[in-house]
Formats: sequence, C-alpha cells, structure tokens
Amino acid sequence: MDNNQLNKTANLTRVKGYSLDTEIAEAMSNFADQHPPGEFPQKGDWQILRETLNGFYANLSQNFPFHPEVSTKDFNIKTSTGNEIKVRWYIPPGKVASGSAIVYVHGGGRVSGSLELYDRIVSHFAYQSDVPFLSVDYHLAPEVQGDAQAEEVFSALTWLKKQAVALEIDEDRIAVMGDSAGGGIAAAVAILARDRKVQLSHQILIYPMLDDRIITPDERLLPFAVWTYDNNYTGWTASLGEDRGKDGVSAIASPARLTEFKGLPPTFISVGDLDIFRNENLEYAGKLAKAGVPIEFHLHQGAPHGFEFIAPDANVSKRAMADYIRIIKSV
Repeated sequence: MDNNQLNKTANLTRVKGYSLDTEIAEAMSNFADQHPPGEFPQKGDWQILRETLNGFYANLSQNFPFHPEVSTKDFNIKTSTGNEIKVRWYIPPGKVASGSAIVYVHGGGRVSGSLELYDRIVSHFAYQSDVPFLSVDYHLAPEVQGDAQAEEVFSALTWLKKQAVALEIDEDRIAVMGDSAGGGIAAAVAILARDRKVQLSHQILIYPMLDDRIITPDERLLPFAVWTYDNNYTGWTASLGEDRGKDGVSAIASPARLTEFKGLPPTFISVGDLDIFRNENLEYAGKLAKAGVPIEFHLHQGAPHGFEFIAPDANVSKRAMADYIRIIKSV
C-alpha cells in the first residue's frame, strides 16, 4: 500500500473482466499526486515496507477530520507476553454510561502502523458511532512473532473488561475490530476469547489478513493490488519467519489455519472484490456460517484494499462506512 502502487492502479479501467470503481480511481490518482511516493519496497524487505507504509498512513490520516469533541486517555498495560504496550481510550461526546465498547486493532501488514498513525481514524469511528474505543499499540513484526501480537491485544481486551466499572461500560458488550493485518489479529483475539471462555460480543473484520499461505498471485487481481502479493509475503514472513506457509502454524498466528469455528462471536466481514484478501475472506465467512456463527458479509464491487480510507467520498466507501457505524452501534 503505497503511492507507487496507487498510481498504477488508478490508471486502470477494465482488466480481464474486473473494473476499478471510477470514483475510487479518481481519489487514488489525486492522493498519489498530492503525496510523492517513497522508496518502493522490494519483496522480503520489511524495513522499507514499514517506512513506506508509515508514511502512507501519515498521509492517509489527513482524509479524516480532527474531532476535538472526542476525549482520550492513554494507559500503559502489561501483557501476558511480558511486554508493556500503550492503549488509548476514546470517549465520544454522546457516550452513554454502561454501554458498549470496541477494542480496535490497527492495520499495517503486521510490520507497520501505530496507535498514533491511526489516531484520527479511530477518533472518527468513535465520533460517528457514539461508542468508546480502545486502540491498541501492539508490537510489530519481526520484533515479535507468531502468536505474540494477538496475545498482546487479548491482554488489552481483558484489561478493558477489568476496567469496565471505572470506564462506565458493560463488560459483556465489548467487540474487537480491526482492518487488514489488524482484522486478522482481531480474528485471532476472537479465537483466544472463545477458547479461554472470555465473553466477546462481536468481531468486526475489515478486509482481514488471515492466511499466511496466500502469496501466489491471482493474475486477474494482480493489476489492482494496492496491497500486493510481495507485500503480503514480506508481512507474513516477518511475522512467522521460516514457518510461514508450513504445516503447524497456529490459528492464533494465522486465523485461516483454524479448523473449528463453532462458538465464535457474531461476525461482520467487509472486503472489496479487487482485494487480494477477497478469497480468504470469503472462505473464512463460509466456514463461520457452516459452523452456525451469525455472519454479515459484504463484497464491494470495484473496490481494492483500503478503498474507504483512500476514497472516503466515493459512494461505495460511504456505503461501507455506514455499515461499519451501524454494526458498531449494534454491539
């Protein structure tokens, strides 16, 4: 996800039956024109990928308004991995006492992103929904690997439950939400919660990064890949090292490895049909449905990865964001 790739994708019209939404294409082109591209990350180079993505997210946050009405408070918490992480509590002006809350997990391919880079995005969700959010600044790969990122976010979830009275929320009305890599980590947290008998109201997964084995390009999607197959290889390899793609990887590290879906919380999944995560998201949704898990699934035509953040004024983006706010309010 970088300006080089946005420029390439924005200039496409129709390739092998797929077409990019015209409003998204225009927004992508404008975004790329306004923000000069950084260094192009080569396959396997997580350092340059991190640098490029962090620059991208810094620019992307400008697409979201600043909401001074949303108050915040930072906490440092100890996780089960022994690491300390920062979390930020967002309180919207219309928050109702003893209501619901969302634990938010930022994107970034597992190697980038941060609480600060997502500050405006999470604040916007809180403002639009009147629901408080806890944003988690989990450690990045390859500094931590395997199950560690999910365990850190799970620690944030259990911390929030313990603080329910002080923060005036209902501990049984907490959902986990994330986009891209954060969506994959959120899915892993839902698995941990089920297995450890910790109540979780919903999982809200925005084009989640679920499967470490999906690195072989689909030639039809390749031209539209804002998040590329090479990026995907880099992120998963940083996260799993030499275990990437091999047997024995846990479902907490890579949720698509899960074999038992029964008992997971009600699930919302949204993805574009030009996203390389489309097929793994469809498969995950199907397995949830077959296991009797309530599932709401949205597949957006003409939309690549990150479409609603890159092109918030496109009609398809407005529909997607309206669905996000609706499901957040329903928790």
